[in-house]
Amino acid sequence: MPSISAVLIVKNEASKLRDCLRSLSWADEIIVLDSGSSDETLSIAQEFSAKIFVDADWQGFGVQRERAASFASSDWIFMIDADERVTPELQESILQAVQQTPAIWFVNRLCWCFGRFIKHSGMHPDWVPRLYPRNQAMYDATRVHERLVNSHHLPEKKLAGHLLHYVYDSIRHQQQKAAHYAEEWALQRVKAGKETSLVGAVLHTLACFLRMYVFRLGFLDGKQGFLLALLLSQSTFAKYAELWDRTRNKT
Repeated sequence: MPSISAVLIVKNEASKLRDCLRSLSWADEIIVLDSGSSDETLSIAQEFSAKIFVDADWQGFGVQRERAASFASSDWIFMIDADERVTPELQESILQAVQQTPAIWFVNRLCWCFGRFIKHSGMHPDWVPRLYPRNQAMYDATRVHERLVNSHHLPEKKLAGHLLHYVYDSIRHQQQKAAHYAEEWALQRVKAGKETSLVGAVLHTLACFLRMYVFRLGFLDGKQGFLLALLLSQSTFAKYAELWDRTRNKT
């Protein structure tokens, strides 16, 4: 059986990490790269005999994922976040996939938000590449919305089962994550020479709400669908406002 390294990048994930690591009992090794936790994250990782590394020189999600992957020693890498859980069906599909010829395997994430799984709103299906042969794919260096680059032109396939994604614990948690992503996104756009206006920020905000709630059927997700459309629209405004603020002296 080919070996599998489960790889995580973490920071202050004590509230979620234990459940994530429990769902990885099938992995041959667990790699945890911490970027400076001040809670019990590292002691929890030790409970599961994870191989722990620390690198607080944060340069974005893409760089950090690639750093973490470099510590893996197995034939395959399965990239996962602390707020995700592998279901039994997905586990079985992974174990079967690694016995096949090299490929990039996509998982379908199912998001849990504010008391229910979200089946619409543009959040499901949510296919993301997470399983790949070590040294045959790599993450790009973008700060947010990082991409796994299929540099060896491997076949791309889909795994059965869901990767459960427990996105937000509370409104406050969502706001904190949104603020972090807004800053990272704006830094990335500034580096690329991009600018915006407050009018543009408002238009993107309205478009986000309509896309999620109307065109992607968020209304079928009940109250949670409406709340998510509002919150993520607000997050969209925060991203563009952050970019405007960082570049306003140029416009």
